[in-house]
Amino acid sequence: MSIDLPFEPGEQTSRGDACPAPTHEHLPSEELLARMLGRARTVAIVGASPKDHRTSYNIATWMMARTPYEVYLVNPQADGQEIRGHGFYDSLADLPVVPDIVDVFRRSEHVAPVADEAIEVGAGALWLQLGVVDEESAKRARDAGLAVVQNHCIKVEYERLRPEIEAERAA
Repeated sequence: MSIDLPFEPGEQTSRGDACPAPTHEHLPSEELLARMLGRARTVAIVGASPKDHRTSYNIATWMMARTPYEVYLVNPQADGQEIRGHGFYDSLADLPVVPDIVDVFRRSEHVAPVADEAIEVGAGALWLQLGVVDEESAKRARDAGLAVVQNHCIKVEYERLRPEIEAERAA
């Protein structure tokens, strides 16, 4: 599977910053991460794309096929489209459930309103995908009680911790 980031590795973003390398400071402890992923039932993918060459499409279809999560797609630009029978919602507020995890496929400079909406709807966690870091939004989310992951791929972390996650789900 090719990775389709919103930029090329090493490319300068619109703020002039290079894409940050993933670090452990952007990830909770393995125990907390396994508990969060194991207890979650719903995941909203913000910035999901109906285009099958996009990373967000591949992660969404992987989640639908390989995890027990109920997946919700959020992208106001994809109105009337679907991925494997899942339609798109305009916003987190439009979802029929409160998402346990809000998985964000938006550039760092577009995270703030998503984080604020995740807080407003009462989501349990804010997950910013690879290359996405927004310390101010992460702090607001943490202060509101959300678990926060930045600059890490949910698929990579799920597969890495799958035995622990499955044990948590069975508990």
